[in-house]
Amino acid sequence: MSTSTSNTPSFKIILGSSSKARKDILKEMGYEFKIMTADIDEKGIRMEKPEELVMALAEAKANAIVSMLQNIDLQYQDDKCTTLLLTADTAEAIISRLQTAEGKVEDSELELLITADQVVVYDGVIREKPSSKEEAREFMKGYSGGHAATVGSVLVTNLKTGTRKGGWDKVEIYFDEIPDEVIDNLIEEGIVLNVAGGLIIEHPSILPIVKQVVGTTDSVMGLPKALTEKLIQEAL
Repeated sequence: MSTSTSNTPSFKIILGSSSKARKDILKEMGYEFKIMTADIDEKGIRMEKPEELVMALAEAKANAIVSMLQNIDLQYQDDKCTTLLLTADTAEAIISRLQTAEGKVEDSELELLITADQVVVYDGVIREKPSSKEEAREFMKGYSGGHAATVGSVLVTNLKTGTRKGGWDKVEIYFDEIPDEVIDNLIEEGIVLNVAGGLIIEHPSILPIVKQVVGTTDSVMGLPKALTEKLIQEAL
């Protein structure tokens, strides 16, 4: 539970992601949280603009998790705690799902659920997680000596007030030449198969090859701290 000042209500968080990077970032921000995830058909959601796509994917994740919340008891001891839901769903839709038989939202049911999504844009083309080692290799060879961008979404909805705040963040990454040996090792480790566009910058093998990052590292890793904190405070 996090409390900013004596005049600011406390709130609790559920992170709707299994990403180790997002978990680490949220911990660095000083928040305690639970994890809850749900599978969605990401390939079934298509948008032309990367900003629209990441928002739509985050919304789909939120919808799936909210459906799960209907059947799970997520009561906490402090029933006076003001809670948030950090998702990409509309406030009205979420509230309607969590209404009690009396038509009121129970304070004890309110949680903060964070969902986010990210894609990579390379040469004007949207890239999601590589579908194979061969595709991961193709992606990374393209970044060698060139650049790509990450576009990520975060949204927050306060279920008590119905307020929803959301946004996206973009970062440009420029690389020196990436040796084939480095690409081979990263593919064998498997880490690049589980991230958007097979793009990472925090790995010890890649870090020295990153020429410039126009934006923040935490955003590249999947959860921009400044945007996330801003949306939480606005939703309060």
